[in-house]
Amino acid sequence: MAKGLVEKGLGSKASPIIDIVRQSIEALPFGFLKKVDPQNLLTFIIDEHPQTIALVLSHLPPAYGAEIIKGLPAERQLAVIRRVAHMGQTSPEVIHEVERGLESRMASLMQQSFEKAGGVNSVAEILNVSDRATERALLESLSQDDPELVEEIRRLMFVFDDLTKLIDKDIQTVLKNVETPQWAMALKGASPELKQRILGNMSQRAAAMLTEEMEYLGAVELSEVEAVQQQIVDIVRRLEDAGEITVHSGDESEQLIT
Repeated sequence: MAKGLVEKGLGSKASPIIDIVRQSIEALPFGFLKKVDPQNLLTFIIDEHPQTIALVLSHLPPAYGAEIIKGLPAERQLAVIRRVAHMGQTSPEVIHEVERGLESRMASLMQQSFEKAGGVNSVAEILNVSDRATERALLESLSQDDPELVEEIRRLMFVFDDLTKLIDKDIQTVLKNVETPQWAMALKGASPELKQRILGNMSQRAAAMLTEEMEYLGAVELSEVEAVQQQIVDIVRRLEDAGEITVHSGDESEQLIT
């Protein structure tokens, strides 16, 4: 916006002035860091002395500094903030030395382009297409060390029990794409609530036939049940990709406006 105003006001004379302003900004202490993602900078300074980190943060925009502070261990957060608060005048030579050292260490990073990859979304997508045994084993192991991460992953996943979150119209669409024998096997391991949602969206005759087939199956192995449940989850995902249904993540229901 500012660049546009300068160009509009000065016309052909704008470019040299803009270049001067840009060079002045980049010449400010640690100006080169404005091109670096805070998380990348964090990996370089997290083990530095709190005084060094405080010096760097004192020359960065507040929002940028907040990202760095958030990524530090709690005890180092306090140490850094205290030093920022008590920081007065600092020798230009000291600032230049710290800046030069940091810029030298980050030179290879500055020359690289980065793409976002991985993350919790990727984990949820991988586990969504994994077999239930693998999914359950991984989440149980993760929950021992990081239960909050597991909860975040689960919120992004769609599992068989999440069928209860679908509106009746979407459940009926799913019913049209799943065979009765599949439902009979899958519902053997389902919650009473889910069984009721499925049966409640069928005609009385179809619900009676499904109930009878479930009873006829008798005892079945858990692995068989989970395999069929995964088949139905895959069908739900295909229907969502095709825009035929909407899968709502999370526990909160959207408010409908009439």
